[in-house]
Amino acid sequence: MKRTATAVWQGSVKEGSGHLTTKSTVLEHTSYSYKSRFENGKGTNPEELIAAAHAGCFTMALSAKLGEAGYTATELDTDCAVDFQDQTIVESHLTVTAKVDGIEKDEFDKIINDAKVNCPISKVLDTNITLEYTLN
Repeated sequence: MKRTATAVWQGSVKEGSGHLTTKSTVLEHTSYSYKSRFENGKGTNPEELIAAAHAGCFTMALSAKLGEAGYTATELDTDCAVDFQDQTIVESHLTVTAKVDGIEKDEFDKIINDAKVNCPISKVLDTNITLEYTLN
């Protein structure tokens, strides 16, 4: 299975701008620019998209791992903060609030850490991945 996206950029890096489009059209001519990446300009940026991808991938991996262990989460809420410094992603931090009936903290700890290490986006990121969670 292949997933595709297209980036179009016009102009210099600081004064120009671009847009991103995915084949699914979830992103369709979504703007990005120097200001949206390095300041607080309107539009998205690659690091924000990586954070969204990591949060989504990890949460699905956690749901799958819970299912393998015989649990179904009532809700998994994941926030991902990607730290971008000196042209390098230095960390991806996952913060999770989980509602899973009947699971003990020790078992959940093993499952969530397995998901952190083995979700496909975690595997592709060449950075420190940190995790904190609340189990309700």
